[in-house]
Amino acid sequence: MAKGLLLAAALILLLATGLGAYASHGLDPMLGAEARAAVQTAIQYQFYHGLAVIAAAILGDRHERAASLWVAGTLFVAGTLLFCGSIYAARLGGVDAMGGLAPVGGVCLMAGWAAFGLGVSRLRAPSGG
Repeated sequence: MAKGLLLAAALILLLATGLGAYASHGLDPMLGAEARAAVQTAIQYQFYHGLAVIAAAILGDRHERAASLWVAGTLFVAGTLLFCGSIYAARLGGVDAMGGLAPVGGVCLMAGWAAFGLGVSRLRAPSGG
């Protein structure tokens, strides 16, 4: 499970880096201020949640009773695809119908943080000094 989440995180962060570079150099003449701001928000959320996937994968791999952490990582991936992907599709691809998926993605991201918190609360302290 950890390997799959880490590979997903690598792809999420690779795409966020590429989209961030493109947004800072190629989007100005193409988009209005509101669309640029939405794309920048999506890029930021993609970065944050790519890193969150890494944290969930590493913690989940190192601790017993990690089911909530695996759920969190999966929700972070799904939420990133839905939230960020729908913003990119609507603002960069002109597919306005996709914009309605952003709230579903946002709920997945929030549920991921709840699962992450639950998973962390269940971690056992390391034994020994």
